[in-house]
Amino acid sequence: MKILVPVKRVIDYNVKVRVKADQSGVELSNVKMSMNPFDEIAVEEAIRLKEAGQASEVIVVSIGPQQAQETLRTALAMGADRAILITLEDTDADMEPLGVAKLLKAITEREGPALIIAGKQAIDNDMNATGQMLAALLGWSQATFASDLVLEAESAVVTREIDGGLQTIRVKLPAVVTVDLRLNEPRYASLPNIMKAKKKPLEQIAASDLGVDAAPRLQVTKTAEPNERQAGVIVADTGALVGKLQEMGVL
Repeated sequence: MKILVPVKRVIDYNVKVRVKADQSGVELSNVKMSMNPFDEIAVEEAIRLKEAGQASEVIVVSIGPQQAQETLRTALAMGADRAILITLEDTDADMEPLGVAKLLKAITEREGPALIIAGKQAIDNDMNATGQMLAALLGWSQATFASDLVLEAESAVVTREIDGGLQTIRVKLPAVVTVDLRLNEPRYASLPNIMKAKKKPLEQIAASDLGVDAAPRLQVTKTAEPNERQAGVIVADTGALVGKLQEMGVL
């Protein structure tokens, strides 16, 4: 059984995001980039399933500029078998979930995996939509926010994190599963595996060659940083608190 894992190159979670001076977007020049943390968990889970003998091949795929090869090489160093990079004509284009889902659908139809494991969302936009859209386009079962995943003969048992606690469901394969933080702890790539990853296959495909219309449907007119949080005020007693709230117009 093949497992396909989409991964995204995002600003490293330790880096403070800065808005461009012209407010046209987020500054990416000379900024440390890394694999989306949720996608890293998805890669780890796919590798564990292969190590357990439940998968024959783990394929990682990314959409973006040439620099995304670094992200794919990281996944290969973790233990993935091969990688696919879908390149864009406009390297500065901000891909939307629907466009990403369409491109992943084309790759899925070509590769024929029985399971797609993806991060529940990317930390740069927090859309939380690509996995659901991909499942809908494919007509596959879906299980989101997975904190536990067990594969059976023709199905997957997934424990989901929901507002009320945990929910366990069984979905038929093929399926799309999006993962949450508590599913596993991703491994660090060892130096020997990093060296081996350089020799693993990494295929490049132009998005235009897939015959997919992934053009953005939305236009960002302005990007701005949130207002700075104002300092709090310490009051002596309840009366002073009520007076302060009246002064602020809350009461």
